[in-house]
Amino acid sequence: MKKLVRLLLTIALAFVVFTGFRWYRYITNTDSPYDEIGITLNNAMPGPINAWGCAKLKTTFGSSLPPYGCAAENATQWK
Repeated sequence: MKKLVRLLLTIALAFVVFTGFRWYRYITNTDSPYDEIGITLNNAMPGPINAWGCAKLKTTFGSSLPPYGCAAENATQWK
């Protein structure tokens, strides 16, 4: 039973680390703010983390339209 719990915890930790790395790579990229997986991950993050990610993206891509999850009500301005 201990081995099963350890395996499940290892899998969960690996998933969290991989997802977090993928999200951070999207937030710090300099190519495009329109990566579908990155947008989905950023939109799924809790409020303060999403706001930080959107601010980071706005710093890099402030002159372009914001991706889903970082747009204000009119969808043409950043949050």
